Amino acid sequence: MDHPIRVAARELGDVLKSVVDVNPAFMDTADKAAALVELAAVESRVAELRLRVCADAGDVAEAAGTRDVGVWAAAETRRRRGECACELRLALALADRPVLAAGVREGRVNLDQARAIAASLADLPSGVDEAVVDEAEAALVAYAATYGPIELRRLGRRILDLVAPEVAEAAEARKLAALEASAHERMRLRIHALGDGTTRISGLIPDASAARLATYLHAFTNPRRDNAPAPAEPVRAVPYGRKTAQAFCDLLEALDPARLPIHGGDATTLVVTISLTSLRERLGTATLGNPAPGESHDRITAAEARRLACTAQIVPAVLGGDSEVLDLGRGRRFFTRAQRRALALRDRECRAEGCQIPAAWCEAHHRDPWSTGGRTDLADGMLLCSHHHHRAHDDRYSTDRLANGDLRFHRRT
Repeated sequence: MDHPIRVAARELGDVLKSVVDVNPAFMDTADKAAALVELAAVESRVAELRLRVCADAGDVAEAAGTRDVGVWAAAETRRRRGECACELRLALALADRPVLAAGVREGRVNLDQARAIAASLADLPSGVDEAVVDEAEAALVAYAATYGPIELRRLGRRILDLVAPEVAEAAEARKLAALEASAHERMRLRIHALGDGTTRISGLIPDASAARLATYLHAFTNPRRDNAPAPAEPVRAVPYGRKTAQAFCDLLEALDPARLPIHGGDATTLVVTISLTSLRERLGTATLGNPAPGESHDRITAAEARRLACTAQIVPAVLGGDSEVLDLGRGRRFFTRAQRRALALRDRECRAEGCQIPAAWCEAHHRDPWSTGGRTDLADGMLLCSHHHHRAHDDRYSTDRLANGDLRFHRRT
Protein backbone atom coordinates (compact mmCIF):
# COMPACT_ATOMS: atom_id res chain seq x y z
CA MET A 1 0.00 0.00 0.00
CA ASP A 2 1.41 3.40 -0.99
CA HIS A 3 2.15 6.01 1.63
CA PRO A 4 -0.51 8.80 1.85
CA ILE A 5 2.05 11.44 0.88
CA ARG A 6 2.83 9.63 -2.36
CA VAL A 7 -0.87 9.18 -3.04
CA ALA A 8 -1.41 12.91 -2.48
CA ALA A 9 1.48 13.73 -4.83
CA ARG A 10 -0.02 11.57 -7.58
CA GLU A 11 -3.47 13.05 -7.09
CA LEU A 12 -2.07 16.56 -7.29
CA GLY A 13 -0.36 15.58 -10.52
CA ASP A 14 -3.62 14.20 -11.93
CA VAL A 15 -5.53 17.36 -10.98
CA LEU A 16 -2.92 19.53 -12.69
CA LYS A 17 -3.09 17.34 -15.80
CA SER A 18 -6.81 18.03 -15.98
CA VAL A 19 -6.13 21.73 -16.63
CA VAL A 20 -3.00 21.41 -18.71
CA ASP A 21 -4.83 22.49 -21.88
CA VAL A 22 -6.98 25.17 -20.27
CA ASN A 23 -6.17 28.64 -21.60
CA PRO A 24 -6.28 31.32 -18.85
CA ALA A 25 -6.88 33.97 -21.50
CA PHE A 26 -10.59 33.19 -21.24
CA MET A 27 -10.71 33.86 -17.49
CA ASP A 28 -12.20 37.13 -16.34
CA THR A 29 -10.13 39.55 -14.29
CA ALA A 30 -11.62 38.53 -10.94
CA ASP A 31 -11.00 34.82 -11.60
CA LYS A 32 -7.39 35.49 -12.61
CA ALA A 33 -6.75 37.48 -9.44
CA ALA A 34 -8.34 34.84 -7.23
CA ALA A 35 -6.48 32.01 -9.03
CA LEU A 36 -3.11 33.69 -8.57
CA VAL A 37 -3.65 34.02 -4.81
CA GLU A 38 -5.05 30.49 -4.46
CA LEU A 39 -2.28 28.89 -6.51
CA ALA A 40 0.38 30.73 -4.46
CA ALA A 41 -1.17 29.30 -1.28
CA VAL A 42 -1.29 25.80 -2.79
CA GLU A 43 2.31 26.15 -3.93
CA SER A 44 3.37 27.04 -0.39
CA ARG A 45 1.49 24.08 1.03
CA VAL A 46 3.07 21.71 -1.49
CA ALA A 47 6.50 23.18 -0.75
CA GLU A 48 5.93 22.71 3.00
CA LEU A 49 5.07 19.06 2.42
CA ARG A 50 8.23 18.58 0.35
CA LEU A 51 10.31 20.30 3.03
CA ARG A 52 8.70 18.15 5.72
CA VAL A 53 9.83 15.05 3.85
CA CYS A 54 13.24 16.62 3.20
CA ALA A 55 13.84 17.29 6.90
CA ASP A 56 13.41 13.58 7.65
CA ALA A 57 15.26 12.23 4.59
CA GLY A 58 18.74 11.82 6.01
CA ASP A 59 18.52 8.11 5.21
CA VAL A 60 18.11 8.98 1.50
CA ALA A 61 21.44 10.81 1.52
CA GLU A 62 23.06 7.99 3.48
CA ALA A 63 21.83 5.37 1.00
CA ALA A 64 23.14 7.42 -1.91
CA GLY A 65 26.45 8.22 -0.20
CA THR A 66 25.98 11.98 -0.49
CA ARG A 67 26.85 14.53 2.19
CA ASP A 68 23.22 15.49 2.80
CA VAL A 69 19.82 15.31 1.14
CA GLY A 70 20.31 18.76 -0.37
CA VAL A 71 23.23 17.49 -2.47
CA TRP A 72 21.20 14.43 -3.44
CA ALA A 73 18.16 16.52 -4.42
CA ALA A 74 20.30 18.83 -6.57
CA ALA A 75 21.55 15.85 -8.59
CA GLU A 76 18.20 14.04 -8.83
CA THR A 77 16.04 17.05 -9.65
CA ARG A 78 18.70 18.87 -11.72
CA ARG A 79 18.45 22.06 -9.66
CA ARG A 80 21.10 24.42 -8.29
CA ARG A 81 22.96 22.99 -5.33
CA GLY A 82 22.82 26.29 -3.44
CA GLU A 83 19.03 26.44 -3.79
CA CYS A 84 18.67 22.89 -2.50
CA ALA A 85 20.99 23.65 0.41
CA CYS A 86 18.84 26.66 1.37
CA GLU A 87 15.72 24.50 1.24
CA LEU A 88 17.33 21.92 3.51
CA ARG A 89 18.18 24.59 6.07
CA LEU A 90 14.60 25.87 5.96
CA ALA A 91 13.26 22.33 6.24
CA LEU A 92 15.29 21.71 9.41
CA ALA A 93 14.17 25.06 10.82
CA LEU A 94 10.50 24.25 10.16
CA ALA A 95 10.94 20.89 11.86
CA ASP A 96 11.91 22.74 15.06
CA ARG A 97 9.29 25.50 14.77
CA PRO A 98 5.80 23.94 14.72
CA VAL A 99 3.88 27.25 14.66
CA LEU A 100 5.81 28.48 11.65
CA ALA A 101 5.50 25.09 9.92
CA ALA A 102 1.74 25.14 10.49
CA GLY A 103 1.53 28.61 8.96
CA VAL A 104 3.31 27.42 5.82
CA ARG A 105 1.26 24.20 5.69
CA GLU A 106 -2.00 26.13 5.87
CA GLY A 107 -0.92 28.64 3.22
CA ARG A 108 -0.80 31.60 5.64
CA VAL A 109 2.97 31.96 5.29
CA ASN A 110 4.87 31.67 2.02
CA LEU A 111 8.40 30.32 1.74
CA ASP A 112 10.06 33.74 1.50
CA GLN A 113 8.26 34.84 4.65
CA ALA A 114 9.18 31.58 6.35
CA ARG A 115 12.86 32.12 5.59
CA ALA A 116 12.69 35.64 7.03
CA ILE A 117 10.97 34.43 10.20
CA ALA A 118 13.32 31.48 10.66
CA ALA A 119 16.36 33.73 10.23
CA SER A 120 14.98 36.23 12.73
CA LEU A 121 14.39 33.50 15.33
CA ALA A 122 17.88 32.11 14.72
CA ASP A 123 19.36 35.57 15.35
CA LEU A 124 17.80 35.89 18.81
CA PRO A 125 20.37 35.93 21.64
CA SER A 126 21.37 32.47 22.82
CA GLY A 127 20.38 33.15 26.42
CA VAL A 128 16.74 33.95 25.63
CA ASP A 129 14.26 31.61 27.31
CA GLU A 130 12.52 29.15 24.96
CA ALA A 131 9.11 30.42 26.02
CA VAL A 132 10.11 33.90 24.81
CA VAL A 133 11.27 32.42 21.49
CA ASP A 134 7.89 30.71 21.12
CA GLU A 135 6.13 34.04 21.71
CA ALA A 136 8.33 35.69 19.11
CA GLU A 137 7.58 32.92 16.62
CA ALA A 138 3.81 33.26 17.12
CA ALA A 139 3.97 37.06 16.77
CA LEU A 140 5.98 36.94 13.52
CA VAL A 141 3.69 34.29 12.02
CA ALA A 142 0.74 36.56 12.80
CA TYR A 143 2.53 39.50 11.16
CA ALA A 144 2.92 37.40 7.99
CA ALA A 145 -0.74 38.08 7.21
CA THR A 146 0.17 41.74 6.67
CA TYR A 147 3.89 42.08 5.94
CA GLY A 148 6.26 40.75 3.31
CA PRO A 149 9.64 39.08 3.93
CA ILE A 150 11.64 42.33 4.04
CA GLU A 151 9.32 43.91 6.59
CA LEU A 152 9.23 40.68 8.60
CA ARG A 153 13.03 40.67 8.75
CA ARG A 154 12.99 44.22 10.10
CA LEU A 155 10.30 43.34 12.62
CA GLY A 156 12.28 40.27 13.60
CA ARG A 157 15.26 42.38 14.61
CA ARG A 158 13.06 44.19 17.17
CA ILE A 159 10.63 41.40 18.07
CA LEU A 160 11.99 41.11 21.61
CA ASP A 161 10.91 44.70 22.22
CA LEU A 162 7.35 43.46 21.79
CA VAL A 163 7.34 40.08 23.53
CA ALA A 164 10.00 40.65 26.20
CA PRO A 165 11.11 44.30 26.54
CA GLU A 166 13.26 43.67 29.61
CA VAL A 167 15.14 40.88 27.82
CA ALA A 168 15.48 43.00 24.68
CA GLU A 169 17.11 45.89 26.52
CA ALA A 170 19.73 43.71 28.20
CA ALA A 171 20.41 41.78 25.00
CA GLU A 172 20.70 44.99 22.97
CA ALA A 173 23.17 46.43 25.47
CA ARG A 174 25.35 43.31 25.27
CA LYS A 175 25.14 43.27 21.49
CA LEU A 176 26.07 46.93 21.16
CA ALA A 177 28.97 46.55 23.57
CA ALA A 178 30.27 43.60 21.57
CA LEU A 179 29.86 45.47 18.29
CA GLU A 180 31.65 48.55 19.61
CA ALA A 181 34.52 46.46 20.97
CA SER A 182 34.78 44.65 17.65
CA ALA A 183 34.67 47.93 15.71
CA HIS A 184 37.55 49.40 17.72
CA GLU A 185 39.51 46.20 17.25
CA ARG A 186 38.98 46.13 13.48
CA MET A 187 39.22 49.84 12.64
CA ARG A 188 41.92 50.76 10.14
CA LEU A 189 42.92 53.83 8.12
CA ARG A 190 45.36 53.91 5.23
CA ILE A 191 46.65 56.97 3.37
CA HIS A 192 48.41 56.19 0.11
CA ALA A 193 49.80 58.85 -2.25
CA LEU A 194 49.16 57.79 -5.85
CA GLY A 195 51.76 60.06 -7.38
CA ASP A 196 49.30 61.80 -9.71
CA GLY A 197 48.38 64.68 -7.43
CA THR A 198 45.84 62.65 -5.48
CA THR A 199 45.95 60.47 -2.38
CA ARG A 200 43.71 57.48 -1.74
CA ILE A 201 42.22 57.30 1.77
CA SER A 202 40.61 54.01 2.71
CA GLY A 203 39.59 52.73 6.07
CA LEU A 204 37.16 51.13 8.47
CA ILE A 205 35.99 53.18 11.45
CA PRO A 206 33.31 52.73 14.15
CA ASP A 207 29.76 53.76 13.29
CA ALA A 208 29.71 56.55 15.88
CA SER A 209 32.80 58.18 14.39
CA ALA A 210 31.47 57.72 10.86
CA ALA A 211 28.19 59.36 11.85
CA ARG A 212 30.07 62.33 13.31
CA LEU A 213 32.15 62.67 10.15
CA ALA A 214 29.02 62.45 7.98
CA THR A 215 27.39 65.20 10.05
CA TYR A 216 30.42 67.46 9.68
CA LEU A 217 30.63 66.85 5.93
CA HIS A 218 26.91 67.52 5.59
CA ALA A 219 27.49 70.96 7.07
CA PHE A 220 29.87 71.70 4.19
CA THR A 221 27.72 70.09 1.47
CA ASN A 222 24.49 71.84 2.47
CA PRO A 223 23.02 73.84 -0.44
CA ARG A 224 24.58 77.17 0.60
CA ARG A 225 23.46 79.02 -2.50
CA ASP A 226 19.73 78.60 -2.19
CA ASN A 227 19.28 82.34 -1.68
CA ALA A 228 21.99 83.43 -4.11
CA PRO A 229 21.09 85.01 -7.47
CA ALA A 230 20.81 82.55 -10.36
CA PRO A 231 24.05 82.30 -12.36
CA ALA A 232 24.15 83.96 -15.78
CA GLU A 233 25.24 80.70 -17.39
CA PRO A 234 24.02 77.18 -16.58
CA VAL A 235 26.26 75.45 -14.03
CA ARG A 236 27.18 71.83 -14.60
CA ALA A 237 25.96 69.58 -11.80
CA VAL A 238 28.76 68.42 -9.50
CA PRO A 239 28.65 64.71 -8.57
CA TYR A 240 27.84 64.14 -4.91
CA GLY A 241 31.03 62.15 -4.39
CA ARG A 242 33.10 65.12 -5.51
CA LYS A 243 31.11 67.44 -3.24
CA THR A 244 31.79 65.14 -0.29
CA ALA A 245 35.50 65.01 -1.11
CA GLN A 246 35.63 68.81 -1.27
CA ALA A 247 33.75 68.96 2.03
CA PHE A 248 36.37 66.68 3.60
CA CYS A 249 39.15 68.96 2.37
CA ASP A 250 37.26 72.01 3.70
CA LEU A 251 36.83 70.28 7.06
CA LEU A 252 40.57 69.69 7.34
CA GLU A 253 41.28 73.35 6.59
CA ALA A 254 38.68 74.42 9.16
CA LEU A 255 40.31 72.49 12.01
CA ASP A 256 41.77 74.67 14.77
CA PRO A 257 45.41 73.57 15.24
CA ALA A 258 45.43 75.07 18.72
CA ARG A 259 43.02 72.36 19.82
CA LEU A 260 45.01 69.47 18.34
CA PRO A 261 47.49 67.35 20.37
CA ILE A 262 51.13 68.46 20.63
CA HIS A 263 53.03 66.99 17.70
CA GLY A 264 56.81 66.89 17.63
CA GLY A 265 57.04 69.20 20.65
CA ASP A 266 54.88 71.92 19.09
CA ALA A 267 51.31 72.55 18.06
CA THR A 268 50.22 70.38 15.17
CA THR A 269 50.90 72.33 11.97
CA LEU A 270 51.53 71.73 8.30
CA VAL A 271 54.59 73.42 6.82
CA VAL A 272 54.49 74.61 3.22
CA THR A 273 57.98 75.25 1.82
CA ILE A 274 58.30 77.61 -1.15
CA SER A 275 60.97 79.88 -2.55
CA LEU A 276 60.53 83.63 -2.21
CA THR A 277 60.85 84.03 -5.99
CA SER A 278 58.03 81.53 -6.64
CA LEU A 279 55.84 83.17 -4.04
CA ARG A 280 56.30 86.64 -5.56
CA GLU A 281 56.23 85.69 -9.23
CA ARG A 282 53.19 83.42 -8.94
CA LEU A 283 55.17 80.60 -10.51
CA GLY A 284 56.66 77.32 -9.41
CA THR A 285 55.67 74.72 -6.86
CA ALA A 286 55.73 74.22 -3.10
CA THR A 287 56.43 71.23 -0.87
CA LEU A 288 53.98 70.07 1.80
CA GLY A 289 55.18 68.91 5.18
CA ASN A 290 58.21 66.97 6.36
CA PRO A 291 57.67 63.47 4.98
CA ALA A 292 58.58 60.40 6.98
CA PRO A 293 61.44 58.17 5.80
CA GLY A 294 60.46 56.36 2.62
CA GLU A 295 57.64 58.75 1.77
CA SER A 296 57.71 61.10 -1.20
CA HIS A 297 57.32 64.86 -0.89
CA ASP A 298 53.85 66.10 -1.72
CA ARG A 299 53.96 68.90 -4.27
CA ILE A 300 51.39 71.66 -4.78
CA THR A 301 51.30 74.73 -7.00
CA ALA A 302 52.48 78.11 -5.78
CA ALA A 303 48.92 79.41 -6.24
CA GLU A 304 47.60 76.80 -3.82
CA ALA A 305 50.39 77.62 -1.38
CA ARG A 306 49.37 81.30 -1.46
CA ARG A 307 45.77 80.38 -0.78
CA LEU A 308 46.78 78.17 2.14
CA ALA A 309 48.89 81.01 3.51
CA CYS A 310 45.66 82.90 4.23
CA THR A 311 44.62 80.34 6.86
CA ALA A 312 46.02 79.78 10.32
CA GLN A 313 46.30 76.03 9.76
CA ILE A 314 49.41 76.43 7.59
CA VAL A 315 52.90 77.63 8.52
CA PRO A 316 54.64 78.86 5.36
CA ALA A 317 58.42 78.44 5.20
CA VAL A 318 59.70 80.97 2.65
CA LEU A 319 63.25 80.26 1.43
CA GLY A 320 65.67 82.65 -0.23
CA GLY A 321 68.96 81.77 -1.89
CA ASP A 322 70.86 78.76 -0.52
CA SER A 323 67.69 77.63 1.30
CA GLU A 324 67.95 80.49 3.77
CA VAL A 325 64.73 80.70 5.79
CA LEU A 326 63.35 84.19 5.19
CA ASP A 327 59.99 83.71 6.93
CA LEU A 328 58.53 80.95 9.08
CA GLY A 329 55.00 81.90 9.88
CA ARG A 330 55.36 85.46 11.15
CA GLY A 331 52.85 86.18 13.88
CA ARG A 332 51.03 88.82 11.86
CA ARG A 333 50.60 86.72 8.74
CA PHE A 334 47.39 85.20 10.07
CA PHE A 335 44.21 86.95 11.03
CA THR A 336 43.61 86.59 14.75
CA ARG A 337 40.44 85.19 16.21
CA ALA A 338 39.34 88.70 17.19
CA GLN A 339 40.02 89.98 13.67
CA ARG A 340 38.08 87.03 12.28
CA ARG A 341 35.08 87.94 14.42
CA ALA A 342 35.35 91.56 13.34
CA LEU A 343 35.43 90.52 9.68
CA ALA A 344 32.32 88.40 10.24
CA LEU A 345 30.48 91.35 11.81
CA ARG A 346 31.52 93.66 8.99
CA ASP A 347 31.18 91.42 5.94
CA ARG A 348 28.42 89.03 7.15
CA GLU A 349 28.87 86.88 4.05
CA CYS A 350 31.23 86.09 1.17
CA ARG A 351 32.45 89.29 -0.50
CA ALA A 352 32.37 87.83 -4.03
CA GLU A 353 29.74 89.51 -6.17
CA GLY A 354 26.35 87.84 -5.81
CA CYS A 355 27.53 85.18 -3.33
CA GLN A 356 25.57 84.87 -0.09
CA ILE A 357 27.55 82.18 1.75
CA PRO A 358 27.34 83.19 5.45
CA ALA A 359 30.43 84.37 7.32
CA ALA A 360 30.57 81.22 9.45
CA TRP A 361 31.38 79.22 6.30
CA CYS A 362 33.90 81.70 4.87
CA GLU A 363 37.68 82.06 5.08
CA ALA A 364 39.75 85.19 5.79
CA HIS A 365 41.56 86.46 2.70
CA HIS A 366 44.13 89.24 2.11
CA ARG A 367 42.88 91.75 -0.46
CA ASP A 368 46.51 92.42 -1.35
CA PRO A 369 48.49 89.15 -1.25
CA TRP A 370 50.82 88.83 1.71
CA SER A 371 53.56 87.76 -0.71
CA THR A 372 53.47 91.20 -2.34
CA GLY A 373 53.42 93.20 0.86
CA GLY A 374 49.80 92.86 1.93
CA ARG A 375 49.06 93.59 5.59
CA THR A 376 47.18 91.43 8.05
CA ASP A 377 44.71 94.03 9.24
CA LEU A 378 40.98 94.60 8.92
CA ALA A 379 41.36 97.10 6.09
CA ASP A 380 43.23 94.55 4.00
CA GLY A 381 41.09 91.58 5.01
CA MET A 382 37.87 90.23 3.56
CA LEU A 383 35.78 87.07 3.80
CA LEU A 384 35.50 84.67 0.87
CA CYS A 385 33.77 81.31 0.73
CA SER A 386 35.97 78.31 -0.05
CA HIS A 387 34.92 78.34 -3.72
CA HIS A 388 35.81 81.99 -4.28
CA HIS A 389 38.91 81.77 -2.09
CA HIS A 390 40.23 79.15 -4.49
CA ARG A 391 39.31 81.42 -7.41
CA ALA A 392 41.14 84.35 -5.82
CA HIS A 393 44.38 82.35 -5.87
CA ASP A 394 43.79 80.76 -9.26
CA ASP A 395 45.96 82.30 -11.99
CA ARG A 396 43.22 81.57 -14.53
CA TYR A 397 41.02 84.25 -12.95
CA SER A 398 41.34 87.97 -12.47
CA THR A 399 39.30 90.22 -10.15
CA ASP A 400 37.84 93.70 -10.19
CA ARG A 401 37.05 95.54 -6.96
CA LEU A 402 33.53 96.98 -7.03
CA ALA A 403 32.50 100.27 -5.44
CA ASN A 404 31.25 98.49 -2.31
CA GLY A 405 34.51 96.55 -1.96
CA ASP A 406 33.19 93.23 -3.29
CA LEU A 407 35.17 91.24 -5.85
CA ARG A 408 34.00 90.42 -9.35
CA PHE A 409 35.75 87.42 -10.95
CA HIS A 410 36.64 87.09 -14.63
CA ARG A 411 38.07 84.12 -16.47
CA ARG A 412 41.30 85.19 -18.18
CA THR A 413 41.23 84.89 -21.96
